[in-house]
Amino acid sequence: MTSGPRALLRRHPLAADALLALGLVAAEVLLTTLTPREYWPPHLLAALGWSVLCAAPVALRRVAPWPAVAAAVATLAVPALLGLAPGAQGLALLVLTYTTAATRPLKTAVAAASALWLPVAAVSVVAPLDGVTEGVGSGYLALNNLLIGAVSYSVGRAVHGRRAATEALRERARSAEENQRSLADRAVADERRRIARELHDVVAHHVSVMGVLATGARRVLPRDPSAADEAIGTIEATSRATLREMRRLLDVLRTDAEPAADLAPQPGLTGIEALVDQVREAGLPVTLRVEGTPGALEEGVALTLYRIVQEALTNALKHAGAATAQVRLTFGDGTVGVEVADTGRGPGPGGDRIGHGLVGMRERVALYGGTLRTGARPGGGFRVYASIPVEHRGAAAA
Repeated sequence: MTSGPRALLRRHPLAADALLALGLVAAEVLLTTLTPREYWPPHLLAALGWSVLCAAPVALRRVAPWPAVAAAVATLAVPALLGLAPGAQGLALLVLTYTTAATRPLKTAVAAASALWLPVAAVSVVAPLDGVTEGVGSGYLALNNLLIGAVSYSVGRAVHGRRAATEALRERARSAEENQRSLADRAVADERRRIARELHDVVAHHVSVMGVLATGARRVLPRDPSAADEAIGTIEATSRATLREMRRLLDVLRTDAEPAADLAPQPGLTGIEALVDQVREAGLPVTLRVEGTPGALEEGVALTLYRIVQEALTNALKHAGAATAQVRLTFGDGTVGVEVADTGRGPGPGGDRIGHGLVGMRERVALYGGTLRTGARPGGGFRVYASIPVEHRGAAAA
């Protein structure tokens, strides 16, 4: 935050305008001292007091513009009643006209200028000061005052138009900068997707090469161990290159807002039992059943099963209320299934109790060609069931 007298006055407009009003009085005092003594007012202190009174409306020009206009019009009674026209009065009228014209809408500015200068013209015609209309008519004096007010109003409107044009240009520049930044971000995202596709092709090629080499090494191993050893060495080097490319692929796809990669191993089937224990300790009675013989699944499939159980139990813990839940893992011939069912209240009418987690589960299951079914149970509660076709490790060599 900026500091200094200018910043302080900007934060306190009433104090700044009060200083401006005092400046108008000081200007009148200076002009009075520069004129010959025979033209001075007969009572200097009284004249100074009336000058302060006539300049006081300027202190309200921004915080209360209409009361300031009304007060300035009320000071027109000073020359009419006392025969004394303080110079600060005319300066105050000019400042108020300029302020309303420069800061207010057109209708408000016209209304304020009319409210200020039409009474001035009327006073000039009805009760002109002695000696002021010598050689000129009161109509000329009224016209002169109206012209002075028109000039002040025109200057204020010109400043208002310039400020509006400057603000429009600033807003246009801001919009152009945002559009440019958006286009740049889009270009970066497009380039990252293109690089990701290329790296995906490279990784897919490496994996295909490893598969071919592994098949060849297995076939020639009994009769040519040296050739098999060479193929296995090539597989080792290719796998390392594939891992490096995968890391580059993740770096390309990761955005600036995402955290750094987590090097901890991803949970799998062994983590489901610990997850069930955690939910049970959190207050939801959960049982785990395993049907069939678990095989060595792919890490991605095992992670998908874990995430489905995690999301389903989390929603049951949040929404099922006083209920129980059961997790059932089924390992069959070529498929693995997971079912999470609870005896809670079930989803509300017209609502999806799982919310965004359902989308994530569908995406994960669809990635491996599986199916997902969710919905209310006939006897109450909610059920999530997923079936994923799998190929156990070791089957590829058959």
